[in-house]
Amino acid sequence: MDLCAVHVKNLFHTNSFSVRTRILRTRRRSSEITLLRTTNSKQHIRTPFLVAASSGNNNSSSGNGNGEQSIPEGDDDGIRGNNHADKSNNSDKRHHINLDWREFRAKLYRDELKEIADTDTHKQGGTLPNSKPLGTKWAHPIPVPETGCVLVATEKLDGVRTFERTVVLLLRSGTRHPQEGPFGIVINRPLHKQIKHMKPTNRDLVTTFSDCSLHFGGPLEASMFLLKSGEKLKVPGFEEVVPGLCFGARNSLDDAAGLVKKGIIKPHDFSFFVGYAGWQMDQLRDEIESDYWYVAACSSGLLYEALTDSSEGMWEEILQLMGGHYSELSRKPKQDS
Repeated sequence: MDLCAVHVKNLFHTNSFSVRTRILRTRRRSSEITLLRTTNSKQHIRTPFLVAASSGNNNSSSGNGNGEQSIPEGDDDGIRGNNHADKSNNSDKRHHINLDWREFRAKLYRDELKEIADTDTHKQGGTLPNSKPLGTKWAHPIPVPETGCVLVATEKLDGVRTFERTVVLLLRSGTRHPQEGPFGIVINRPLHKQIKHMKPTNRDLVTTFSDCSLHFGGPLEASMFLLKSGEKLKVPGFEEVVPGLCFGARNSLDDAAGLVKKGIIKPHDFSFFVGYAGWQMDQLRDEIESDYWYVAACSSGLLYEALTDSSEGMWEEILQLMGGHYSELSRKPKQDS
């Protein structure tokens, strides 16, 4: 599909597809992360991955059907201590752990890989390297899609112009609402244009968001935006994808403009995407099993690049951070179509 053929003038047209956003108000529940090892038959190496399991009130509305955990709110009445100070400290620690569970999982993955590498080095009589901090940018493979993960195009999509060498941020995994399949937006195809260049007719787009960057989001007709809210600010009315990053659609544009006018959010914290990518329930799973996509989790700091015009290098960067044969793919030339 030619990007120039996208009808950017229809940005947030009243007939566009509208995504209903909502805030999940959940009860806190305890979570357990288990580290497993599998064998990758193609590369004949052990690959660790993690499964998050939860326990709590079965009547809670926080579950979305696939074991994913919603980000809990700050207060916690379920922690008991000998005194108020102990309860407060434990609550703060537990809140921090829950808020950064993706980072915690990434550390477990990194440490498991290091353990495997250290074992091999020890057998060969080499010197063990010092452990390095995780850093603000990280990425690693995960076994199944989840909200907030990325789909990284494999070399099988080379020659498919719409999706070759793309990174798709999955806004919903499709398991929370059975009537809808997974959908997301391409985050490494900036159009190097601002909204004002498209001569929009919507008042908020003409005024409040006129200088916001515009990106190609996918082949399906709709328009969405990403909002960088920061991990400490909870923005009512918008659905959080990962900590500090929310998304909205046409029906939440008025609320977004209101936040800017109140000074809560700045216009440059928004990026707008023309089009989106969507699948039927089993379609994405079949494409992953057919090796059209790698599924990965990556840091919020890395995803923030989707809000800039310098996001074109995200495909290579994520593959390199994933390491191993993924890193090798990032250096391969495109396959002939």
